[in-house]
Amino acid sequence: MTQGLMIPQLPSILQQEQALTLPRFTADDAFEIGVGLRERLRNLSEKPAVVNIALANSNNLLFHATSRPGILPDNDVWVARKRKTVLRFGISSWAMGRKMGGDEAAFAAKFMLGDSAGEYAIHGGGVPVRVTGVEGIVAVIVVSGLKQNEDHQVVIEALEAFARALGSIKA
Repeated sequence: MTQGLMIPQLPSILQQEQALTLPRFTADDAFEIGVGLRERLRNLSEKPAVVNIALANSNNLLFHATSRPGILPDNDVWVARKRKTVLRFGISSWAMGRKMGGDEAAFAAKFMLGDSAGEYAIHGGGVPVRVTGVEGIVAVIVVSGLKQNEDHQVVIEALEAFARALGSIKA
């Protein structure tokens, strides 16, 4: 993971997400991305993190693993909250956080979340998976356990590596 870079602004985050549209996404692809993510996390940090990849329309779980021992049930709560944000708004949880300036109260008020506000997270780590020619989101990849910008960036880097291997983006 690239260290010491400035945190990107919302337009570049959204552009990056759109550029990572894949030519395909299968259960085997999810496994490959998940294993790669777990390895990236192990190389990045001694802190434990969760990797979760599930289909968007059915909640069908395709991959779930921890990078190291020490995960708490709270990590799975964060996974669910980040995932729900991606599914509802169609952008990464990090992008939504930047869009709202990190202000959870403003987020809850703007979208009239009321008592359900706690079901959503505007913290980095939830990223949509899009496929060329398919309307909407196909799956959601979530990482939870590191700093929110790291949770987001490690998913982006894993998707970039996968897309590069498929030849859908240039090196």
